[in-house]
Amino acid sequence: MKQIEVQSKLGQVNLLIKSEKVYLAYLGVKRPLDEEWLKIVSNNELASFKLTEINITGEEDHLHVMGKGAKQSGTAGGENLIYLSHTIEENAEGKLLTIVQQHQKLRLRVKSYFQLYDKSTVIRVWKKIINCGEDPIGIEEIPSLSLSGILQQDFYPGDYTKNILLYLAHNGWTAEAQWTKNYLSEYGLVYMADGMKEEASSKRTSVTNNSSWSCSEYSPQGILHNEKTNQTAIWQIENNGAWHFEIEDTDNGGLLNIQLSGPEEYDNNWWKNLSAGESFTSVTVAYTQTNGNFENGIAEMTKYRRVTRRVNDDNQKLPVIFNDYMNGLMGNPTTKNEIPLIDAAYKIGAEYYVIDCGWYDSGDWWDTVGEWKQSLVRFPNGIAELMDYIREKGMVPGLWLEIEVMGVNAKLAKELPDNWFFMRHGKRVKDIGRYHLDFRNPAVREYATSVVDRLVNEYHLGYIKMDYNTPTGIGTDLDSDSMGEGLLEHNRAYLKWIDSIFEKYPELIIENCGSGGLRHDHAMLSRHSIQSLTDQTDYVRNGAIASVGASVMTPEQCAVWSYPLKRGDEEEVIYNMINSMLGRIHQSGYLNLLTNKRLALVSEAIAVYKEYRNKINHALPIWPSGLGRIDDSNISYGLQMDNEILLAVEHSAGNPAVHLDLTPYGNYSSVEMIYPHNDDMKYNLVNGVLSLSFDHDKMARLFRLKKVSEPRVVGALYV
Repeated sequence: MKQIEVQSKLGQVNLLIKSEKVYLAYLGVKRPLDEEWLKIVSNNELASFKLTEINITGEEDHLHVMGKGAKQSGTAGGENLIYLSHTIEENAEGKLLTIVQQHQKLRLRVKSYFQLYDKSTVIRVWKKIINCGEDPIGIEEIPSLSLSGILQQDFYPGDYTKNILLYLAHNGWTAEAQWTKNYLSEYGLVYMADGMKEEASSKRTSVTNNSSWSCSEYSPQGILHNEKTNQTAIWQIENNGAWHFEIEDTDNGGLLNIQLSGPEEYDNNWWKNLSAGESFTSVTVAYTQTNGNFENGIAEMTKYRRVTRRVNDDNQKLPVIFNDYMNGLMGNPTTKNEIPLIDAAYKIGAEYYVIDCGWYDSGDWWDTVGEWKQSLVRFPNGIAELMDYIREKGMVPGLWLEIEVMGVNAKLAKELPDNWFFMRHGKRVKDIGRYHLDFRNPAVREYATSVVDRLVNEYHLGYIKMDYNTPTGIGTDLDSDSMGEGLLEHNRAYLKWIDSIFEKYPELIIENCGSGGLRHDHAMLSRHSIQSLTDQTDYVRNGAIASVGASVMTPEQCAVWSYPLKRGDEEEVIYNMINSMLGRIHQSGYLNLLTNKRLALVSEAIAVYKEYRNKINHALPIWPSGLGRIDDSNISYGLQMDNEILLAVEHSAGNPAVHLDLTPYGNYSSVEMIYPHNDDMKYNLVNGVLSLSFDHDKMARLFRLKKVSEPRVVGALYV
C-alpha cells in the first residue's frame, strides 16, 4: 500500500493507493497522521474511503452493502475507477494536488484537484471528468468531495451520533444566518444501526438548494463539532445556484461520511450528457478539519475566504455608504426627496451615496423593469443632476440595478425572442411579474454590459447595488440536457459576465444583494467586495442577524443597515449604529428629520468607525455568548485583531445583567466603552469576565478590550 501525503504550511491531504485504487484518508489541519488511523482505514472496507463517487446512466448505482437508497456514497461508478497518476505542484497559494483515475470499463477519466493554502487550513476541492471514448456518457452525480472518517481520527470507534454536533445556518428573507446545533442522533442517524454490524443504513441527513437563490433556506455550508475531542470540521459549497450536501454512515455503520456536491439528478434535477471528447468540471467546495470549537472553524474559513476572493480596494478602505431605501424612501426616489438626504449624508460623513430602486419608472415599477432608463417624472432635470450634486458634496454616486430580470410589462420584454429567457415546457418562466434572463445567451450578456456601460459613463457611477429579487426555480430546459444543467450553465455564464465587468471597471463597487442575503455563496463573494446581509426592518432583529453575519462571509464584506427611525430616542440610534459598526455601514433612514442630538450620535458612530475600520479586514470574529439568533435577549459579537477585541453587546429584553467570559480569547486586562462617548453605564473587567447591566430594554454598547502583552497565534484564533 502506497501513501501520499501533501502539506502546505497549514493544511494536509493524505491518500492511500492499494490494488490500483485510491482512497482519501484525511483532509484538514496539518497534523501527524499516526499509523493507528491508517490501520483503521486499511482494516475497514477501503471502499468507504474511495476518492470519487460517481453515478453513470445505465450502470449500477450502488454496490451491495456500500450504498442504499438515495445516498451518494457507495457508488458502483466510483468503485470501478482505477488510479493512473498524481502530481503535486507548488503555486502562489500553496500546493495543488491532482489525482487522475479512469473507469475500468468506460473510457471515462476523472481528475480530482486539492488546492492547499499557506494562509488557511481550508482546502479547496473539485473534479473534472472527461469522456475519452466515442459514445456519450450520462452523468447523474459526481460530488466534488467524498470523505469518510469525519472527526474520527482520535475518536474511532466512538458513537459519533451522540458526541458530534451538526451546525446548520438557516435562511429566510429577513431572517438570515440563523444557526441551529443538534447532535447527529437528533437528525435521525443511528450508530451502527445494523444488528449484524455488517451494513450501513439507508439514512442520510441532507441539505439541498434548488434555485438561483443559493441561500434561500440554508447557507451552503455547515459545521460538525466533536465534543469529546474538541475538533471541528467546516465546509462550504461555492455555487451561485443549486447545491447539495449529505452526512451519513458508511462501511458497517461505524464511519461518518460527508458528500459535498453541486447540482445532481436525484435532488437537483441535474443530468449531463457528456459527449465524446467533452469534459465537465464540478463546482468547487472548501473543507477543513481543525482543532477547537466552531469559532476556530469559522476563523479558518474566514482566512480562506480572504485568500480566495478578488483583490480590491473596497475591502481595504471600507468606505461608509448611505443608501436611501431602508426605513427611508423605500423605492420612491425623486429629486425633491433626495436633496435633503444627500445633505444629511454628507453631514454625518458618508463617502458613497446610493439611490435605490424606483429611479427608472414614474409609477409602480416592479413589473416594468429591464430597460433601465431614468424617469423624468421623478427627476425633471434628469438624474444626472443628482449625480453631480452628490459629487459636489464629495461623495461617490451609486444606483440600484437588477440586471438579471425583465418585467413582464416591459416593452422590451415583449419584443425579445424566447431564447433570451428561462424556459420550461415551452413557456417562459414567470414569477411575481418578472421573466428571468438567460445569461448563456451572448446577446443577453451584451445587453447587460451595455446597460452598465451607459450608467457608468453617463452618470459616472462608482457604485452599483446589484439586487436579485426573483429566482429562477429549478432551471431551464431550453438547449440543455436537464433543467438543472441549464441552471448551472446560466450561473456560470453570469459569473463570467460579472468577472468581465470588474475587469472593465476595476474601481467600480458592485454590491451583491439578493433580497438581502439570499445569495451570499462564495461563488458570488469571491468576486463582490460587499454583500447585503438582510432586509430586516426591525432594528433589534436586525442586530441579531448582524451579529452572525461574519459566520457566513468576511466582516469587511458584511453590509448591515443602520436606519435611525424618524420618531425614536437616543438609545434606538445607538442600537442601530452598533448593528453595523463591526462590518460595513449601510447608513439609511430619514437623517434629515432627526433631532440634533440623535443626528450627532450617528456622526459620532461613523467617526469612531473610521478610526478602526482599517483593522477589520484582518480581524477574526468571536461570539462570547454563542451564535446569536433572532429574539435572543442578549447578544455579543466581537472582532479579535492582534492585541485587542472590539465587542458589541446588545440587550433587547429580559435580564439586564450580562457577564461575558473572555478568557478563551486570551489575557485581557483593560476595557473601555468606545461608543457612545460620555456614557455613565457601569461596567468592569475582572479575571477576564466583562460584566455590565443595562438600564432598560433595547440598549447596545461597543467596547474595546486590550491584552496584557502582544499576542501569540495558536491554531486559528489569537490567544
